[in-house]
Amino acid sequence: MLPAFPRLALALALGATALASPAFAICTGFGPQTPRDISNTYGRNPVTFGMAPPASSLNLCNIHTHTNAEHMGPGFSIFAGDREHGGFKCSGSNNLTEEELTRPGKPAKAAHGDDHGDDHADDGHGGGDSHAASKDDPHGGGHGGFQAVEPGDTIEVHWVYSSCNIEPGKGLGACLSDGCANPQLRVESQVFLVVNDPNALDFMDFVYRGTMRNGLHQPRSLPTGTGTPVVFRGSTTGTSYDQNTCSPLQVTWSVRPRCARLDISSLDAWADAGNVFEENHSHGVRQLVTSPELLAPIE
Repeated sequence: MLPAFPRLALALALGATALASPAFAICTGFGPQTPRDISNTYGRNPVTFGMAPPASSLNLCNIHTHTNAEHMGPGFSIFAGDREHGGFKCSGSNNLTEEELTRPGKPAKAAHGDDHGDDHADDGHGGGDSHAASKDDPHGGGHGGFQAVEPGDTIEVHWVYSSCNIEPGKGLGACLSDGCANPQLRVESQVFLVVNDPNALDFMDFVYRGTMRNGLHQPRSLPTGTGTPVVFRGSTTGTSYDQNTCSPLQVTWSVRPRCARLDISSLDAWADAGNVFEENHSHGVRQLVTSPELLAPIE
């Protein structure tokens, strides 16, 4: 999820013994890992660190999405598989109408598929564009818009914040700099059920468009009304890591426990308008971390 050199430097700074452990053995020497079941507060990882400040006191450095929720929670507990495109789905995702499952501009019968493809962006998130992009169709798939997501899918959106004095940009490498290699990191997370419904939430309300508050980069807003966020210590996620290969980064997580409905057209609008994160597709998931030795207790 980060360029090799910064990741190694951070691993050494954090005292990790290795970037990977032998197969079939959980990694050791690392701090608590993510994602997790946010309903289960138990964990016995001994590594602790100070919680990052609130998002309003940090710089937004990245926004990206994962197809299916990486975390498991009260509103997203339907198991979707143990592969890169597994994770968890929102409650109610199997009870949508044909209209809600139809992507604008696509035939209804082709509205919802599970071919989310690979990570063509090679940005370390995994689970990239479901169709290769071309010069004439930079988004791929024969149409513009946001790729690797269809109506009926669940996505988990991550707003990533850093204590570094940085500019928002592509990937998690944007969250640190040469002069700030060990930042405090915070991720605000919201899980959405993506639907074709103009009355659902508009993703453009939550994007970054150069907004500055108190001298800090901020999104237009963060989602509300989906329950009190569960806050805990963890790590970065993405398909590069599992219980055998741990992330060295220390991250404060704030995960909202319930899903919200999100209009697919607003995701497409974000991609078509262009964004400083160069995000035009959703990414794969890191599988749920279940070993108590890799989880922090939720206080």
